[in-house]
Amino acid sequence: MGRKPDTPLTRLAGYGQSIWLDFIRRDFIEEGRLASLVKEDALKGVTSNPAIFEQAIGQGAEYEEAVQELLCEESLPAGALYEAVAVADICQACRVLRPVFDETSGRDGYVSLEVSPYLADDAEATLHEARRLWQRVNQPNVMIKIPATEAALPAIEQAIAEGINVNITLLFAQSMYENVLEAYLRGLEARVQRGQSIAQIGSVASFFVSRIDGRIDAMIDRRIAARDPQADALKRLRGKVAIANARMAYQHYLHVVASPRWQALAEKGAQTQRLLWASTSTKDKTYRDVLYVEELIGEDTVNTVPPHTLEAFRDHGVPQARLADHVEQSRLILEDADRLGLDLPAVTTTLLGEGVAAFKAAFDGLLGAVAARREAVLGGRLMRVSLALSDELDNAVVAAGKSWTQDGKVRRLWERDASVWTNGPESKWLGWLDVVKDGMAHINAYEALQREVKERGYSDVLLLAMGGSSLGPEVLAEIFGQVSDGPKLHVLDSTDPQQVASFAKAIDPTKTLFIVSSKSGSTLEPNILFAYFWALAGTALGRKPGDRFVAVTDPGSSLETVAQDHGFAHIFHGNPEIGGRYSVLSPFGLTPAAAAGYDVRALLNCTQLMIEACDASVPPVTNPGINLGLALGVAATTFRRDKVTFVASEQIASLGAWLEQLLAESTGKSGTGLIPIDGEPLGRPDVYSDDRIFVELRLGHEPVSPGLKALREAGHPVVTLHLDTVEQIVQAFFVFEFATAVAGSVLGIDPFDQPDVEFSKVETRKLTKAYAETGRLPEEAPFAKDGNLAFYADERNHEALAGKDAKAILKAHFDRVGKNDYIGLLAYIERNKAHIAWEQTVRVALREQLHVATAAQFGPRFLHSTGQAYKGGPNSGVFLQITADDAADLSIPGYAYSFGVVKAAQARGDFDVLASRGRRALRVHITGPLQAGLDRLAQLVTEILKGA
Repeated sequence: MGRKPDTPLTRLAGYGQSIWLDFIRRDFIEEGRLASLVKEDALKGVTSNPAIFEQAIGQGAEYEEAVQELLCEESLPAGALYEAVAVADICQACRVLRPVFDETSGRDGYVSLEVSPYLADDAEATLHEARRLWQRVNQPNVMIKIPATEAALPAIEQAIAEGINVNITLLFAQSMYENVLEAYLRGLEARVQRGQSIAQIGSVASFFVSRIDGRIDAMIDRRIAARDPQADALKRLRGKVAIANARMAYQHYLHVVASPRWQALAEKGAQTQRLLWASTSTKDKTYRDVLYVEELIGEDTVNTVPPHTLEAFRDHGVPQARLADHVEQSRLILEDADRLGLDLPAVTTTLLGEGVAAFKAAFDGLLGAVAARREAVLGGRLMRVSLALSDELDNAVVAAGKSWTQDGKVRRLWERDASVWTNGPESKWLGWLDVVKDGMAHINAYEALQREVKERGYSDVLLLAMGGSSLGPEVLAEIFGQVSDGPKLHVLDSTDPQQVASFAKAIDPTKTLFIVSSKSGSTLEPNILFAYFWALAGTALGRKPGDRFVAVTDPGSSLETVAQDHGFAHIFHGNPEIGGRYSVLSPFGLTPAAAAGYDVRALLNCTQLMIEACDASVPPVTNPGINLGLALGVAATTFRRDKVTFVASEQIASLGAWLEQLLAESTGKSGTGLIPIDGEPLGRPDVYSDDRIFVELRLGHEPVSPGLKALREAGHPVVTLHLDTVEQIVQAFFVFEFATAVAGSVLGIDPFDQPDVEFSKVETRKLTKAYAETGRLPEEAPFAKDGNLAFYADERNHEALAGKDAKAILKAHFDRVGKNDYIGLLAYIERNKAHIAWEQTVRVALREQLHVATAAQFGPRFLHSTGQAYKGGPNSGVFLQITADDAADLSIPGYAYSFGVVKAAQARGDFDVLASRGRRALRVHITGPLQAGLDRLAQLVTEILKGA
């Protein structure tokens, strides 16, 4: 390769030592500086580590273009982006060093790339990663770095046995080095036994040096400062223990390579596993800056140095073979260290643990830098999450993030590890992590449905569903509206007969596609809605309307059987591993979206960008889903801010109803949870207690309300989701699903079950069964009547609400509201603009006077959303259930009861469960004209509050 200049660096080769560089960077390679070191300084290899790549990618402008090009080609998460960039650099460096590799017959010329340090305690995963990186780089002079942990030893042995070049890193202890060398020998012997060549396998054992002196010297200095009686003896060991430790490791190496066992392998072409001295820059400024290079020069070794140490040795290093000298003195140094209680074995054990932790932290920093660069390149294509928290809350969230990093919880979540939560059945409910992959696998079916709807000229699509099957599609319908030349999407999720009748009037059944959506197929509401609209469509068409119906359900459900028996046009199957409230991006949301003419493919592609932002490779500090989830969970558990209040831009305000279900049903159980507050108009800071965390859902760049600034200044935490376009609503769906799972972990609950929802269904079934058998619901008597208002309560609540008239009863009920409670208005009436406005007026009056959070709900809709939290969450709710006589009822074909009966049974069942859970609950029933009753009720609340 030509004659090298005569410098201290180039003279090292004469002593049998190779110099490698502990540095890599793209511009360093592309500008020819690496090639120059090979040519001028006899550089023979390169090592890399996460800290080096973090500085390069995080600060190097040259990587911006590379990341941009990669993201233009395909959507990639931070981990895949890093790997693509790193592999490209490693391949370039391998090509630069290939002549060295060829000239030395594979002894030198290597470039190292390490497996993820997160896998240090998992041999199987480490081996899988080593194989994958080896194949991806596909260069004979790449070395795969594996940390020298006890768990990784089998992976090291097997990698060698498979012919992978291995750099074993983070060696501190002689005992572990002996194990590593043994693993190398066993790996070679396994190949020999299989008749495979061992001549082209390279390996080094990276023995770390200066860190040992750093730790030992600090111990010595502390004892000297404390006037230890052995101070003089301790002082003589400063700067000596690490070199002595390395020299004794080299003696073991010499002993092994002289053994018959090694000679048998050498005869078959095996290369020795050289000791590579790492961490050889001098940390103590009182030592010579090339100390650890000069003292460890020896035959058949490697020293990997950072650029500044390389330059220092080139300038004033003194090359001389010293490694094999002073063996007895080195042994005595180690004996003295032991005698003086410096405990080198404990130090090396600690340094290994710290080394792995430091590499993990560096890898976190690296992937965080890549994630930040990815976000910058994506710009407005990616929804952003920002946190404005108090110092105390912010510090607690940061601490929780560090804990998640230390415990590897982000990766464990993506690995479906149930121990992230309660170690229960959680792993069976994480199918929503794969929604884009699943959606794209069925994209042709969605697009075919879309074409069919257009070709058949449907004017309307009516979705019949409840809870998770209805709330997500409703958000899409309200945000995206009716596309040009497409049908209008309607979502019916009520048994209120007036509401059912209103929807029947809003469509032309001869031009409507009906979608019946039910995960289990056994949910009462979609089944009776199907019966009603099947009959309505059949009458309008004069025939069986099966070709106008589509089912969305889990495989094998009763709805699938019904759809087959009735000749439905299509059946779309949901994923049994996705719960209803996590299903908006599954067939339960995508089927109605496709039918409405929305671009499902574009929505999935948009979602993928957020999935990758929350990827397992993205550390908590830059992971929007983790950050959001930790903020919500820590605010609730540590600071008792469990009222999550949504404030939204008008165009995306409907997202709040979906978020209500997600948070309430996922977290409201076991006496804890997040209580979502949607639609409550923003007030002054002084009307809020210290139990709030605000979530701003911002579309565009302007804040939703200037009042949010005042809330932040008053110390209330505000989390903002920044959406640049309405299409990013799908990113908001996913990031909140992810964050809810994270918050569930913080709360210590299973965020995928809903144990209290079924109780209301059970009570409802009892009542409807009784009606079917007797023709009437069981009798119930109000404990008080006042004009058009009748009051009902269980015995315990009745005793607390002693009063002769409506005003006294209501006052006693609201007097039970305490600090950090919330009020739930649960109205079993038609959900229309007038009734929504009524609830808003009442809730604001209550909020302004009592300074508590307010929820305004419509039944039975909320039974499948917030009902779980009201019954199973914290006992901080005070509930006013509102029922009324129906102005008109609707019969249900094939059923012995009507919609009005079902609604009444649902209201009573709901109230009974609230009472059985010890909730503060009161039911007021309006007789006669509904609006008159609502007006009187609002007036009474106003009078009570004014007199409070």
